[in-house]
Amino acid sequence: MKQQNEFKPEHNKEHAVEQQINQSVVQEFAKADDLLRRDSQRIVLPPIIAERLKVSSADFPKPSRSRWKRFFGK
Repeated sequence: MKQQNEFKPEHNKEHAVEQQINQSVVQEFAKADDLLRRDSQRIVLPPIIAERLKVSSADFPKPSRSRWKRFFGK
């Protein structure tokens, strides 16, 4: 019985720390794109998947220049 009494305070401390971490991490994003950009900065892809993404995205056409850049010559 003593072991259970000694274990509870440590468990409560760990639980309190987890709650603080979870509460401090909460963020709001204006757009889904902002969330995806943040996640892409934090997540490390395995090299195999990164290589596949490079190969598959190489065939995408480059975006055309905006009307304003074409108009003003930039």
